[in-house]
Amino acid sequence: MLVRVIEVPNDGWSFAAAREPARFGACEVNGAPGVEHAVGARGTLCGISARHTTLYLHLFVPDALQSCRRCRQQADAVPTQPGAQERLHGRVLDSAPGTMRDELLAALRTGATVRLWINGRSADLAKFYARIDELTEGVGPAAEAFASAATIGLANVEHDLWRFLVVLPEGDAPPIVARGPRDR
Repeated sequence: MLVRVIEVPNDGWSFAAAREPARFGACEVNGAPGVEHAVGARGTLCGISARHTTLYLHLFVPDALQSCRRCRQQADAVPTQPGAQERLHGRVLDSAPGTMRDELLAALRTGATVRLWINGRSADLAKFYARIDELTEGVGPAAEAFASAATIGLANVEHDLWRFLVVLPEGDAPPIVARGPRDR
């Protein structure tokens, strides 16, 4: 049986509507368990020095019962930040001009799904996440970028019939866009 996924147009989507709340790490003040604080650059948002805290490996949740009231207020006051589509759009603008790039930029402006965006060892990302053998356009430059760097970033974007691969080299090198048919 063949099942076809039909995408509904995202007419009301915009970068402005897709902005996200700022995110902060979570911590607890040493000797004062039970209250989680939001971690900023120099300590908690409510003013406690970082040297008096223990960091957690999760994000601060402002509306959780155990969240510090002052940190919650400070976190809520921080301006929203660009969503994945807007951040990736800004990066792709620096890639080589062409039809594929223009189609990806247009897709990101309409809310295309950024399925994955990670950084890591180039060999591992190429082997497990890039799926280079499934690409039909831009394969050469994408494969070369993975082969020539120790670490790299990649993003997979799904839109319409395509899966776009955006290779994000470190430093000043421009992103590389490739694509292949999307899994359905």
